Formats: sequence, C-alpha cells, structure tokens
Amino acid sequence: MHSRQRLAADLRTLGLAEGDVLMVHASVRSVGPLAGGPDDIHLAVKDVLTPEGTILMYASCPRYVDEIGRGNLTADEEAEVLEKLPPFDASTARSDRSNGTLVEFLRTYPGSRVNPHVARFVVWGRHGDYLLSRQPWDYAFGRDSALDRFSELDGRILLIGCDHDNVTFLHYAEHIVDIPDKRVARFKVPVDEKGERVWRDMEEFDTSVGAHVNWPENFFEKIVDSYLAASGNRGGLVGDASCYLLRARGLLDFALPVMKAVAADPGAAIGTPGTEPMETLPMSQLPSSFS
Repeated sequence: MHSRQRLAADLRTLGLAEGDVLMVHASVRSVGPLAGGPDDIHLAVKDVLTPEGTILMYASCPRYVDEIGRGNLTADEEAEVLEKLPPFDASTARSDRSNGTLVEFLRTYPGSRVNPHVARFVVWGRHGDYLLSRQPWDYAFGRDSALDRFSELDGRILLIGCDHDNVTFLHYAEHIVDIPDKRVARFKVPVDEKGERVWRDMEEFDTSVGAHVNWPENFFEKIVDSYLAASGNRGGLVGDASCYLLRARGLLDFALPVMKAVAADPGAAIGTPGTEPMETLPMSQLPSSFS
C-alpha cells in the first residue's frame, strides 16, 4: 500500500519540483493501493508543487453535451438529446469519464476551479486564475486558450500510468499547426441564457477523429512515444505506475513538424528511438517509417 508521502518522494525523484506548472493525465488504478484513497495522488502532487505551483487537468463534459451535429448519433438519438438534455453547468457537471477518475476527484476537491465552457479545464494553484482568464468559444484548444497560456508558462506534462494517445495538449498543436485541409467539427451545445435552454453553435478543428484525414491510428501516442525516445526520457515509477514528466514546449516543437509532414504525406516518419528530436533533423535524414 502506498502513502501520500511515498508518492511525493517518487514524484520528486521523477523530477517534479516546487513551483512547476503541471498538466496531469493519470490512471488511478495503475498507481496501486493507496492508503488515503485516490485523492492521495493529486494531494501528493500538491505537496511537491507547493502553493507556488499549479495543476491543470482536462475535465470536458458529460456524454451527449457536445454531440449534436457531429454525426455520431442517429437521427432518433439526436432528437431525444435535443428534447431532454439540460443546459450544461460547468460548476456541477461531472467530468468526461473517458478522462479518468482523478480529474473528477480534483474537480470536486476544495480549492479547485473550472472555466465555464464545455472544453472545461480544472485548475489549482498559483496560476489557476491566469490559465482560465480567457476562453474562446470556438476553437477552444487553440490560441488564447488555457492550453495556449499553459505553453506560455513553460508547463510540464505528467503522465501517470496512462494511455499516451490521450495527451490533451496535442489538440493545441492540432489547432495551431499551419496545414491545409484541416477537418472542422461543427456542433451544438445546450447552455443557459437568462433561464432558458439554448442550443448554441460551436466549432473546432476536429478533436474526436483527428484534425486531418492523414492522421494515423493512435497518432498522439506515436508522437509522444517518439518524443520520449528522442529526448532520452525513460520515466520512472510513482507507486506502481510507469510515469513520464516532459516539457510541453518540447513536445510541441517536436509535434508541429511531424503534423506538417504527415499532413503532406501519410507515409512520412514520426521518429525512431535513439534519434534527436525531429525538429533538429532535415527531412532527408528522417527515418522512412513510423516508430
């Protein structure tokens, strides 16, 4: 059984430090048995960061809130959702279950705050107000978003035993990368306007199927794992979980040229273990197949 103090020691060994601005993705189950329950994970992170640090997690919204118009529901299902779904309330709505359980433990813990948007982030700590200070209604993962300010603050990303294909920060890369023919998703969400439920139009570069038709299966996982290999990041254990701590800007600098190359040619390479980060290599020197 792992204690909060043991987890904090593991996080320090991994490289987490006081004052870091940190985006967390976690599988609670992967950490193993916890003496104080799942809250021990975010509490141990806070112990290391201290109040000078900051935590950011992506909560999103419950099922159906952002589904009308995406094409994922049948006509009958859309009609029922349009009839029955209440307005989205960012302060009370549960987090998207696919984002794991830790984000909901953090969201409901004293001292956490959220932004009033279906692209909803949970924050704690020194820079929380700044991260949530502005939020574009459309293209909510791009410029002037919480992810944009997270990058500006030289944030770090902590992966705790989780699926590397779910690194939300790479949606920021998808939004800002300069490539043609991005997929645009247009949909409606239920909001409260002066006591009335209104279905408000929203759009984004498609985060559900990928921003470009050339994105391969598990594209984000391939980018993250290639970046970890290229940067020599072997991670470490936090409790029982295999974990990685990485700089968001480093991942962004790696991902943008990869996205440009794959958008131009679906057979382009992402990288191979043992190479330098891709942005330092001429295209002629890149490996010819995915790692």
